[in-house]
Amino acid sequence: MPDNDPSSSHGVAALFSHGRLTAIPRKPARREQLLVHLARTLFEPDRTYSEREVNEALLTVHDDYSTLHRYLVVAGLLTRPKDGSSYRRILTG
Repeated sequence: MPDNDPSSSHGVAALFSHGRLTAIPRKPARREQLLVHLARTLFEPDRTYSEREVNEALLTVHDDYSTLHRYLVVAGLLTRPKDGSSYRRILTG
């Protein structure tokens, strides 16, 4: 039975090869599935991260960390104050 839960990490396995993201999905639903997975696996809840820490975590899975960083913020999975001084994971579960 296929895994249709967008919050499940099983559905994003095909996007990775040897632990690295092969491409950032163009389709919004598929990209959101990936972003939820990244937020859950790379960032702890209730922890504040610097921009450098966010970028370093994203670099572990893909070289285009700036695009992933932007997508995570736009999707509301990472939040930051207006001054951009820190980031926090916003995700239940």
